[in-house]
This record gives sequence, C-alpha cells and structure tokens, in this order.
Amino acid sequence: MSKAIINKILITLGFLFLYRVLAYIPIPGVDLVAIKLFFSENSNNALGLFNMFSGNAVERLSIISLGIMPYITASIVMELLAATFPTLGKMKKERDGMQKYMQIIRYVTIFITIVQAISVSFGLRSIGNGINGAILIDMKEFLVISVFAMLTGTMLLMWIGEQITQRGVGNGISLIIFGGIVSGIPAAISSTFKLVNTGDINILALIVIACVIVAAICFIVFIELAERRIPISYARKVIMQNQNKRIMNYIPIKLNLSGVIPPIFASALLVFPSTLLQASSNKYLQTIADILSPNHFFHHILMFLLVVFFAYFYSSIVFNAKDIADNLKRQGGYIPGMRPGEGTSSFLNSVANNLTLWGSLYLAVVSTLPWLLVKFLGVPFYFGGTAVLIVVQVAIDTMRKIEAQVYMNKYKTLSAVGF
Repeated sequence: MSKAIINKILITLGFLFLYRVLAYIPIPGVDLVAIKLFFSENSNNALGLFNMFSGNAVERLSIISLGIMPYITASIVMELLAATFPTLGKMKKERDGMQKYMQIIRYVTIFITIVQAISVSFGLRSIGNGINGAILIDMKEFLVISVFAMLTGTMLLMWIGEQITQRGVGNGISLIIFGGIVSGIPAAISSTFKLVNTGDINILALIVIACVIVAAICFIVFIELAERRIPISYARKVIMQNQNKRIMNYIPIKLNLSGVIPPIFASALLVFPSTLLQASSNKYLQTIADILSPNHFFHHILMFLLVVFFAYFYSSIVFNAKDIADNLKRQGGYIPGMRPGEGTSSFLNSVANNLTLWGSLYLAVVSTLPWLLVKFLGVPFYFGGTAVLIVVQVAIDTMRKIEAQVYMNKYKTLSAVGF
C-alpha cells in the first residue's frame, strides 16, 4: 500500500477521532445525571434511535447532540426540490451551480439545526426535578447557549464530513454515522450480557440474536455484491483501434443501486418530527409522538414505505440510462438485440426498475428488523437491521474505494516506469 493511501486513511481516522472527542463536550448549564437517567429509561423509542445515530452524544447532551441528521434532512429537501424544479436540477449538474446548490443545503441545515436546538432546549424542561427540569441556569440564557453550541457542533460535523470526502477515504457523512454506531456497539454488547446475567434474557435468546446478526451480515454482503451484467458488443473498427486496451464487455447494474442512503434518509425524516414533538406538552401532539416512536407499529410501516420510496428516488438519480445509452452509441457499442439510443435506454431503465424493486424490498425488510428484535427479545437498537445495514454497507463501500486507490496507484506506477 502506497504512502498516499496510508496518509488518506490516517486523515480519515484523525477526523473520526475528532468527531468522537466532540461527542464528550457537553453543553453548559444542564444536569447530565438527570439526562442520562432519562435516556436509559427511553432507550427503545425515537430518542434511543436518535441517540444511536449520534454515537451516544445525545445522552451526554454534547454540542453534536443533533448529529449529522439536520444536514441529511436538508439534503433530502434539496434533492426533492431538484427533482421537482428543473432550474434547481440544472444548477446541480453544473460545476459552478453545484457550489451554489451545496451552499443552499448549508443554509437549510442551519435553519433546521436552530429549530431542532430550540425544541430540544424546551424539551429539557420536562426532564429532572428542578424548576426548569434538567436546566440549571436561567432559561433564556441557556436557550442562547444551547442554540449556538448545537449549531457549532452540527457545522463542525458537516465540515468533518466534507474533509473526509475530499482528503480521506470514503463518504464522510456515511463514515460519521458509521463511527457513531460502531462506538456504541461495545456498550451494547456489555448491556446485553448484563441482561443475560440478571436473567432478563436467556442464553437461548442470546444465541438466536448472534445467529440473526451473522445471517443478516452475510445476507447484506451477498446482496450488496450482487449485480446484473448486461452484455455489450463493439463494432469491429472500434475493437481494432483499441486492441491494446481492455474494453469492458458488460454493463454492471447493482441489485441495490441506492446503497445506504434510503434507510438513512428515512430515519432522518422520522427522527426530525419526533425531536420537535418531544418538547410539546399538548396531549394530541404527544399522541402523535408516541405513534412515531419505534415502539409503535405505525413507525415501522412508515419506515418500510419511506425506504422503498427513497430507494426508487435515489436510484433514478444515480443511474441515468439515457447517458449510458448515449455514451455507448458514441463509443460504437451496443447491447445485442437492442437498437442503439432510445431502445437501449428503455431496456436499461426496465432492468434498473426491476432490480430496484427487489433492492428496495431488501432494504425495507432489513431496516424494519430492529423492531422485531426489540419487541420480542428486548435487545438494544445496535443489534437491529438498520444499524447492521449501515455498518456493513459503509464498510464495503470504504474497502472498495481503498482498493480502487490501490489499483489506481499501481497503474500510475506502471505507466511511469513501464513493465
């Protein structure tokens, strides 16, 4: 492995370490003991899910308590708007326009972070036994401090994610979520063994949990590596011109085109209203919050539907059949039995839609598995399908990018020194 790749890996690890350090910096003026007790009692609802994605930063009321979710929510909003309004979609495809597009996402992230920070601040008044709940200082003073602290934390996370993507290895935002989930796995394993020691979970249930996790990991790896290879042929003239070059004779289309994005987007959309409603004392809003809680079956119905929706939505963005067909036509390639151009594009769209159907169902089923485990076996969220799905997918994607960097450096070395 070359020095450049090692440096990128070290940069990635360094930024992830910085992210974990930020998770231990609390917002001033709160009763951390009361907050930790509250979260231990609410580990199996929306707050527990939110706490998992933040790497337990929420139960410490860290400056990054809101995690990267405001940025993800802003990205969802902008993606939907770009798909709805052609002007915004065109801006996204242009190099200069992409910078403006990302700047708008940052502004929307700031707005969402401020709204969520205010909601969390008022929600803390219902925790603990003090006059202002878990807040130990004047409410107005704390509101200003908490909003600025959480806004700073979220902006730092967004910056860390961008730095990892540009200077490190892998997708920065996905690796931040990956780091948050992985950091909580040792504590989850420890708490599970404590439940076994106290008799709350029997050994047979623990064996079932281990088997389900291993089976889920194997299934996810198998599906993530699955792809449909569409054979392509090239005109004789093109083959003769490129006889010393390797020409790929198939188009690989993954079964899961959208990757880890759909469950992350779906979780972000479900966590956002739950966070806002936690601050309300209105019984009707509290009822809605209970319905959106992971303990309620309606939450998992919504999760299933949202994952399927985002799988189709994101697949349509990452897989552009028309561009592939046009590139094939320019290069003198064609799919046997298909007319170049529009015929090839329609065929590729048909194949992608069929694969996305099964890929979306796979994502939706795996994403709703946590509820079954929590409901029937009483295990932490970390052992659920969403967490395992994100961890395995991000690990596979990161390893692929490292391998791509290794092969790229080998080709550069061969082209520079020869055989």
